Amino acid sequence: MRIFSGIQPTGEIHIGNYLGAIKQWIEFQEGNDCIYCIVDLHALTSDYDPETMRDSIMNKAIVYLAAGIDPEKSTIFVQSEVKEHTELCWYLNTLTPIGELERMTQYKEKSKRKKKRSNAGLLNYPILMAADILLYDTEVVPVGEDQKQHIELARDIAKRFNKRFGETFKVPKAQLPKKGARIMSLKNPKNKMSKSGKKGNAVSLFDDPKTIEEKIKSAVTDTDNKISYDPKDKPGISNLLVIYSEFKDQTIEESEKELKGESYKVFKEKLTEVLIESLDPFRKKRRELEKRREVYVEEILSQGAKKAKTLASSNIARVKRKMGLV
Repeated sequence: MRIFSGIQPTGEIHIGNYLGAIKQWIEFQEGNDCIYCIVDLHALTSDYDPETMRDSIMNKAIVYLAAGIDPEKSTIFVQSEVKEHTELCWYLNTLTPIGELERMTQYKEKSKRKKKRSNAGLLNYPILMAADILLYDTEVVPVGEDQKQHIELARDIAKRFNKRFGETFKVPKAQLPKKGARIMSLKNPKNKMSKSGKKGNAVSLFDDPKTIEEKIKSAVTDTDNKISYDPKDKPGISNLLVIYSEFKDQTIEESEKELKGESYKVFKEKLTEVLIESLDPFRKKRRELEKRREVYVEEILSQGAKKAKTLASSNIARVKRKMGLV
């Protein structure tokens, strides 16, 4: 299958991103044609520092590689290096009713927060995302629950184009994370883990052992000191159980059985040990890649962009013929 997904260059990658997205990407590498993009154009719809953007892009490429994305098995590139993304976005703009964009949950939430700083790019964000996906004849898009609506729009756009201009695009489907991979905030376990918010809210994929220990020690639990999975009444301890189970590669039921009778203090100590051990290879690989970023990482992105452009230019030519532009 052809797989496509991407992450914005800004912000730290935390364990929620890893378990909810990148871990899936790594698994997809076996036996599939995977394309993983650093979507820098999407990042322009929010506040960002142009002085640090290029560094952020390079850092995200290093994150991909350190986390296990293999450039021998997957295509890794930067979105803005392939101009066909924006070209197809414009063509798809002409087929997408404004009302469909205004109904997007993320647009409504973000424009409400931004108010006067809301921009047209934020409204058109889902069309660019659709262009990213459709440009490569993508069959499967691994995404979180919060992006499912955007994939549905991409499907609708593909069907609309095919109906008007003839069979052109494959209609992609979303691949949601397996049950249990939704990681919540350590400070407010009713909210999804996020790079923003309170200090100690998220464990970064590259946190050092002391930082991990401090964050887990201060994570919200409850008062009954019973380790059991009950997201409604025990969201804090349930979230820690999910993290523990995911990194130990076992079921929640197996974790409950293993930890039966243990105190929260002992559980947090065990979780800390598991996270330190699990994340140590990522920290080491990142340090190695940092030393090689000027040559090795740049070359991977350059080769990835060339491969992506070959696919993209062929599909853009097909789209232009169907639309009567050539």
